[in-house]
Order: sequence, then structure tokens, then C-alpha cells
Amino acid sequence: MRRDGRDPDALRPISFERNFLKYAEGSVLVKFGDTHVICTASVEESVPPFLRGSGQGWVTAEYAMLPRATQTRKTRESVAKKPSGRSMEIQRLIGRSLRSVMDMGLLGERTVWIDCDVIQADGGTRTACITGGCVALYDALKTLQGYGVIGKFPMVSMVAAISVGIVDNSFLLDLNYEEDSTAEVDLNLVMTERGHLVEIQGTAEGAPFTKKELDAMIALGEKGIQELISLQKRTLGIE
Repeated sequence: MRRDGRDPDALRPISFERNFLKYAEGSVLVKFGDTHVICTASVEESVPPFLRGSGQGWVTAEYAMLPRATQTRKTRESVAKKPSGRSMEIQRLIGRSLRSVMDMGLLGERTVWIDCDVIQADGGTRTACITGGCVALYDALKTLQGYGVIGKFPMVSMVAAISVGIVDNSFLLDLNYEEDSTAEVDLNLVMTERGHLVEIQGTAEGAPFTKKELDAMIALGEKGIQELISLQKRTLGIE
């Protein structure tokens, strides 16, 4: 039993509040326990220069954390005029993850921006962004389809992400900050609803870990991701 009362293989309480913002084509407030993120999906009728004339669309992301999302105030990156290396890594991961489940030809030459703003952080912000961003993207695409802007729906699968770790020699699913900060091994897993892997980010914070331990963490993470995808689909009414 963990300090918050969960079993080792249990997710934190997860929720999605759709249509959280008035103007975005898709938006959701996603909560992974005490990690809360606003994910919006905004459509632009243009693509990056390398895609012009290709008939292909694009999905990309930006990530930011509010100054008091954490226990002490953090200066806004917009004031520093440069995103941190961590923010750049996370927003690239979000973009890669969501592009992995898109047929860009069906989207046409337009861009969907996924903006992820962390309003409260307690571990797992990147996994919450990917999982919530998928819901916001789905809603934005449905908005386009409802307007007759696109025909066939371009999202071919749901995608979600979760953290797994080894803490005090125990395998734990969906780490909060306290667990993440003391983990011997920290792993983030991104996977589609068909069980296809998008990304594995695993780090030994102390002693190296074995392939057997890696396989065990991936299996535990897959269990959590399937639960998340079931919740995404129930929220969207597509089960």
C-alpha cells in the first residue's frame, strides 16, 4: 500500500472535463490526481513550409507550467524569452505522440496546435498532457468534421501515456512527485490503443536495471494505458 492508499498497480483518480475553454476547437481539463493540466487544440489553416503543397497536415504542441504550479514560484519561460530544455523535450514528445495516431493526408494542409498548460504539478505532467491532449485533439477534429471542413476522420487510434517506476524495490504505476523523486528507476511509456509503442523513456537513477525489470515495467504500464484509453473513450462516448 502506498502513502496515498493506492495499490502498486493502481492509477491516481483520473478525470477529463471537456469543452473547458470557450473558444478552442477542442479543450479539456485533465486531472491525474493532483496534477492538473489544461489541454487545448487550435486549428490553423496553414502548415509549416516543408509541408506546403504536399496535401499533408501537421500536429504540434507547446508546453508550459504556471509559476505556482509547484510548491515554490517558478519564473515564466516567456519572461526568460526561451523555453527550458525540459519544456522543449516534453512538447516534442507530445507532438510525436499525437502525430503517431493521425492520417495527415485526411487532415489536409492545416495545423492543429496542442497547447498544454500545467496549472498544478504533482508528477506525471507529460503523461497527463499526452493523454489529455489526445481528448482535446479528438474533439477538435470532430469540430472540423461537423463543419464539413474534413471528410473521413483522421485520427486512427487513441493514444495515452503513463509513468512507471521502481521505488523501494517495488514496481509502481502512475508515480506522483514524491514517488518520482525517490525512484530507483523512472520510466514513461506512450502507447496506442492497439498496443503499439510510441515511445519508452527509461532512466536508472541509481543502479542499472535489467531487461526483466524493463519488461515488467512495460507490462505494468500497458495495463495502465489500457485503463486510460478506456476512460478516454467513455469520456468521448465512443465505446
